[in-house]
Amino acid sequence: MRQIHSSAWLLCLFSAGLQILIFPLPNLYMLCWVAITPLLVALLRARVPSTLQLNAGIKLLPAKPVQGFVLGYVCGIVWYAGSCYWIYPTMRQYGGLNAPTAFGTLILFSLYLAFYHGAFGLGVSLLAGESPFSRRALLISPFLWVAVELARTRISGFPWDLLGITQVDNVALVHVSRVTGVYGVSFEIMVVNAALAAAFLLARLRVGRERWRSLLLASVIAMAVLQTGRWINPEALIGDRTARLVQQNIPVLEGSEWTNEYSEGTLRDLTWLSLNLAGNQGGRVDLIVWPESPAPFYSTDPVFRGTLSSIARQSQAWVLAGSLGIRNASETPERATQVYNSGNLINPQGEWVARYDKVHLVPFGEYVPFKRVFGFAGGLTKEVGDFLPGGSRAPLVAGDAKLGVFICYESIFPDEIRQFVANGAQVIVNISNDGWYGDSGAYAQHLRQARMRAVENARWLLRDTNTGVTAVIDPYGRIVASAPRKMRTALEANYGLSNVTTFYTRHGDWFAYLCAIISVAALVMRFAIRRRAEN
Repeated sequence: MRQIHSSAWLLCLFSAGLQILIFPLPNLYMLCWVAITPLLVALLRARVPSTLQLNAGIKLLPAKPVQGFVLGYVCGIVWYAGSCYWIYPTMRQYGGLNAPTAFGTLILFSLYLAFYHGAFGLGVSLLAGESPFSRRALLISPFLWVAVELARTRISGFPWDLLGITQVDNVALVHVSRVTGVYGVSFEIMVVNAALAAAFLLARLRVGRERWRSLLLASVIAMAVLQTGRWINPEALIGDRTARLVQQNIPVLEGSEWTNEYSEGTLRDLTWLSLNLAGNQGGRVDLIVWPESPAPFYSTDPVFRGTLSSIARQSQAWVLAGSLGIRNASETPERATQVYNSGNLINPQGEWVARYDKVHLVPFGEYVPFKRVFGFAGGLTKEVGDFLPGGSRAPLVAGDAKLGVFICYESIFPDEIRQFVANGAQVIVNISNDGWYGDSGAYAQHLRQARMRAVENARWLLRDTNTGVTAVIDPYGRIVASAPRKMRTALEANYGLSNVTTFYTRHGDWFAYLCAIISVAALVMRFAIRRRAEN
């Protein structure tokens, strides 16, 4: 890549650094409006021109397709490694991997997912051609970015930290997600980035001084106006139901450490939290939730079942509890015991009436894909479980309420969560164990993505985690109440039910697919124009 100018490399790395900073823990979300601008400029001012072009006053040209891919790819590697750095300590501590292997896992992860940034760079360079200022590439870049985000979601299954997530606290701006999903917010952010890149390129070309100044001013005004939505705060929503979310704060232990004494003591603590908080306040609770947990709580364990049934009868409340769901050999056609990551529903009479089995499992965390190839990565799976996926996203019916229950990692998939609501869920419930991530930024990144699901579907979200953040979130995505992290405690707060469905809930990722169609059409037209010119 000898012909790529050094300034393009620096801009590429600068963009990657900005993309890391806009997500938690740094959380400098306001930088999202400029985070992709350096990458766009790098792609459109990457190549050292020929001597003849230099004599004509052309200093730098857009990247060739391979160069564009490489610039985007390098940017993606740095971004994924910097944003998802928590993979290293997770695999090191819980995956049983030594330091070099855990670090190698992070690098391989980054090398794989960086292909999407590379695809974006490739697309921009193909659209730009030889033009020092390509209107086509700049105009299509927001559509192309959303198309790549859709590919990350649908192909690789890891839409972690989509660009629009940065603005989840911007109540006015993220309202568009009720129509377009989070992809519409990503699109708006990219439009500003593209406009800023256009202003910079015009300034560097030293043509149309008034044009680039006007464009820069318009971009800054748009950025300011869109960001002011962060400080618009609608009136508080009042829920008419009460939930108690039990934050277990159970450490990850070896099997031998789960003695009968330790297990009984843990269940006593959790029972007390489940029953006594409401008694102290003198109020009735509609729903008690236990999170996904590292504890060996099995749905077939009579002690575990009896504890939860007793809690339900004493509180006269519905109980939702995470556990290892079991289907015994006698219950399965394969005549083999099957294990699921589950959420169990118990009615106020203590009867176990329904169960949700997690559909979208975490690769290398809850199962190992292609075990013959990746058998070395089975250590983490041994800590968590070798699960089978569930097959239904139907809500669990708790009296007159329909609960859309999803577990941990599933919260990052917009289209999958909206299916619960499309199927009738009146409130969504996320049970999770974020203790695997320790104090890294993953727990905060995960929370933000879950909050976006509440906005997209206009639903209250009850988010109960093992170590935090446990929170009740309103349909605007605002945290109404939360419990302190890394404490064994319970959070009691109000929530509400809703039967209204948003456009996004009904129609899914239509906007992202439209962006993909426009991107493909623009690339096809670019090839057609180029071929016609060659003929």
